[in-house]
Amino acid sequence: MFTSEKGAVEEWLSEFKTLPETSLSNYATNLKDKSSLVSSLYKVIQEPQSELLEPVCHQLFEFYRSGEEQLLRFTLQFLPELIWCYLAVSASRNVHSSGCIEALLLGVYNLEIVDKQGHSKVLSFTIPSLSKPSVYHEPSSIGSMALTESALSQHGLSKVVYSGPHPQREMLTAQNRFEVLTFLLLCYNAALTYMPSVSLQSLCQICSRICVCGYPRQHVRKYKGISSRIPVSSGFMVQMLTGIYFAFYNGEWDLAQKALDDIIYRAQLELYPEPLLVANAIKASLPHGAMKSSKEGTRCIQVEITPTSSRISRNAVTSMSIRGHRWKRHEQPDNSNDTTELGILVIPEISVTNVAGERTGNGEKGRTLGDIDAQHIQGVQETATDPRTESKGLPEIRRQKSVRKMMEDGINSPGRVQF
Repeated sequence: MFTSEKGAVEEWLSEFKTLPETSLSNYATNLKDKSSLVSSLYKVIQEPQSELLEPVCHQLFEFYRSGEEQLLRFTLQFLPELIWCYLAVSASRNVHSSGCIEALLLGVYNLEIVDKQGHSKVLSFTIPSLSKPSVYHEPSSIGSMALTESALSQHGLSKVVYSGPHPQREMLTAQNRFEVLTFLLLCYNAALTYMPSVSLQSLCQICSRICVCGYPRQHVRKYKGISSRIPVSSGFMVQMLTGIYFAFYNGEWDLAQKALDDIIYRAQLELYPEPLLVANAIKASLPHGAMKSSKEGTRCIQVEITPTSSRISRNAVTSMSIRGHRWKRHEQPDNSNDTTELGILVIPEISVTNVAGERTGNGEKGRTLGDIDAQHIQGVQETATDPRTESKGLPEIRRQKSVRKMMEDGINSPGRVQF
């Protein structure tokens, strides 16, 4: 650790001690922009033998219990690194060098399990119902299952999962170690959107190291230092996956991909079903290419939202569709008797009104148009009813055309007089 970095940490330690309470809010706002100080504090935590480790842990705890939200988040960003340092020291059986880190972790845990009045917290989580839409699904696309879930939700049978009350802990043992650490990671994941990129990088790195230390993959990853295996619990690995899933879509794709592979590797060795289920689900949902995400601005998990479909399927049978079907049937004409045999052409009926005073040309005796029309219709009917005329369809068509032409000539003849 360089002298300048050590001086920055010492100045930070002395500045907070002389800070009045009225300036606490402004101090917390300006603290998150000091990236060089954050880098120096990481180096102090990574050196268990550093003389600054104990006062740094003490001040981080003072930040956490100050009640200022931004100071609380400032302490939380170092939580993954603190957990790794504690587990690494515990695996090396050098418990005395991790006393201040253990005290900080226990202090944060004991503060989080109680409310402001000192009563034990009971955390609750309502499992989402499939009958209600979300960014992940549409109820109409599920089918009959949505109706079942909807019926259950109307009766108030939604499932609620409770966590707590958690007991107070005075020290970390092999029996309660991962119960405390899992709850601390839960608190960290609740504030993921406020964590800087350096904290997400630390989370991915410590997840990989915890999972592969002491196994053959450690040589592939080229991790040096501790070579003994670090025991983990199933719930602890699930909480690690929650943070890694967030890191995928917030600028840490490569580190998160490596951490996910290492968690799957360790979960397969330990035969833990819950981490395997969550990890494989995350892996299956990832896009094929790396996500390009800005490391600044609003942080969130990106999902693809399907277009909202209509609640009633187009093919669904409803009372309105049945009525419409009946109306269509009544409106359509009855064409059951219009079928004709092959080769018979049906000429549409021509209606001609009687015209008084018409004459026929060339001295022919006048015949009323009604007689011609009647003969024409009679010829058509005889043609349609006699099946033997099927082979004579073409001459019949010609005869009918000539009759029509005679009618037109008779109407439009120059000897016609209209009154």
